[in-house]
Amino acid sequence: MTVAAISTAIGEAGIGIVRMTGSRSLEMANKVFKGIKVNEIDESQSRKMLYGHIINNKTDEIIDEVLISYMKGPYTYTREDMVEIYCHGGIIPVKKVLNILLENGANLAEAGEFTKRAFLNGRLDLSQAEAVMDMISAKTDKSYEASLSHLEGSLSEKIGELREILIQMMARVEASIDYPGEDDIEDVAYEEVIEKSKYIKSELQKLIQTSDRGKILRDGLNTVILGKPNVGKSSLLNSILRESRAIVTDIPGTTRDIIEEYVNIDGIPLKILDTAGIRMTEDLVEQIGVDKAKDSIESADLIIAVFDASEEFTEEDIEIIQLIKDKKVIIIVNKIDLEKKYDRDRLLNDFKDKTIIETSLIDNIGVDILEDSIKDMFYGGNIEVKSDIVITNIRHKNQLEKSLKNIEEVIEAAEIKVPIDCIEVDLNSCWENLGEISGDTIEEDILDRIFSEFCLGK
Repeated sequence: MTVAAISTAIGEAGIGIVRMTGSRSLEMANKVFKGIKVNEIDESQSRKMLYGHIINNKTDEIIDEVLISYMKGPYTYTREDMVEIYCHGGIIPVKKVLNILLENGANLAEAGEFTKRAFLNGRLDLSQAEAVMDMISAKTDKSYEASLSHLEGSLSEKIGELREILIQMMARVEASIDYPGEDDIEDVAYEEVIEKSKYIKSELQKLIQTSDRGKILRDGLNTVILGKPNVGKSSLLNSILRESRAIVTDIPGTTRDIIEEYVNIDGIPLKILDTAGIRMTEDLVEQIGVDKAKDSIESADLIIAVFDASEEFTEEDIEIIQLIKDKKVIIIVNKIDLEKKYDRDRLLNDFKDKTIIETSLIDNIGVDILEDSIKDMFYGGNIEVKSDIVITNIRHKNQLEKSLKNIEEVIEAAEIKVPIDCIEVDLNSCWENLGEISGDTIEEDILDRIFSEFCLGK
């Protein structure tokens, strides 16, 4: 089946791209393309850019002036014949070109169908295919680099290595089962299983340990700005963003809902949540915002707690201190341009190992120190775990955790010498769970669900 889709974002642009893949791509392109110098595209023009028009082949009406490229499989993204049409950008031109292809026999591609075909045709394994979408949605250079590493096969290579070791172990176990009563063979099998399983366990643990950093690189450091009303939370958000995103007034309760924004601090993506000021209120809408602010604490990767240097601590401040004591937190003491009245000793005692920064947001003092502190936490190991391979995909992490459980059970069973054939079951489960990362053992319904999350045309 030959499919077509728009591969560029819908909207005003210099060019738009419509692509086709499948055995009839060249045939359908020739139905609707009229070249200026060539009458018909043929295999001799593979990978050449041709100039002409897309026409309505029933009325000879010109749809658009285009460049067209035919690429003969298997040396293409999908390993099938492909055609890409470069037309004018904008909503109307690309839709008209796509509709002409559909009218001439192409089917509309499903979400992620081009990459799915690349996977099914063996050009990419599943982890590489998922890396394609991660690259598209990357928010910083570092998240892009992690995705590119996966696309280049770093994770695939490691998974392949571990699965090969598991195959060797299963072969050794099979030999022991085939020659029952041979104590020497069985003893060697147990020793080899324990040694190699411990290596696999160590490698799996290293990969899993990178997943927290990977989540941050992929989705952003979930950062919550917390404090009572009028301490400068919205001013802090505006200072970090370098724009007036949140309303700033002297009236308490201005922020009633969570404001969410993304910012890039030297490669670290921050998803910043500016929350409602924590206080007791009879305003129902504001109270909902306060409850949301408290709920956001549990899911936060980092909390920036803001206090007012010009006031003594109130009940709201004390409540905030109790809520965040055991969290990853940076303390901001704002309004140092005013007379200081806050209990510095209290903060130093409650947050002995935390960063405390004095700021005057009205004078833009201290924001650079905050940004440096976030970088220090990330690159210094408080948030980041350094590794050549970073697990950015929650599905991959889940499969690695299942595999780790399997291999731990193998080690435990081998050390007490349970029947060798029982060990084989867990070895095989570990091999299959790792295979779901690369796609070698994955079920079709899971595969469909993964590619349904891709964008159309990719």
